[in-house]
Amino acid sequence: MSGIPSIVYGLFGSLFFVKYLGLGLSLLSGALTLSIMILPLIMRTTEEALRSVPDSYREGSFGLGVGKLRTVFSIVLPCAVPGILSGIILGIGRIVGESAALIFTAGTVAEIATSIFSSARTLSVHMYSISGEGLYIKQTYATAVVLLVVVILINGLSGFVAKKIGGKNTDG
Repeated sequence: MSGIPSIVYGLFGSLFFVKYLGLGLSLLSGALTLSIMILPLIMRTTEEALRSVPDSYREGSFGLGVGKLRTVFSIVLPCAVPGILSGIILGIGRIVGESAALIFTAGTVAEIATSIFSSARTLSVHMYSISGEGLYIKQTYATAVVLLVVVILINGLSGFVAKKIGGKNTDG
């Protein structure tokens, strides 16, 4: 599912959330579509984080007589949390710049949303909309810089969180 283009997710969200469920062009439709879009990324990073926990941790826990469920929750998951959180934050970084899926689900209204059921425009959709007009090139570049800074900050936050949580697990 991770190889599916975002426009296909947008069409799916438009058909399912906007039309079938009757949510209309809204922030909720866009959020649900984007959550489905990043689900494969989060699942893959979570799986890799769980696999990266050494088997000796599990074996040691079982050797001390700890049950399987307690081993998972007190040994395996705390060791895998940095990788899981990094995957979640990187997924959020990916959807920050998403525009194709949001055009079909959240709309392109240039107003501040009053609720999760109202239509709105994200920065990436705003940049797409004003660049298509060809009149506001400086504003398009400014929006691109803001998006770039946001994505860099999110990626930096991912590394920071991984180091902080990873440091806590190795000390104790």
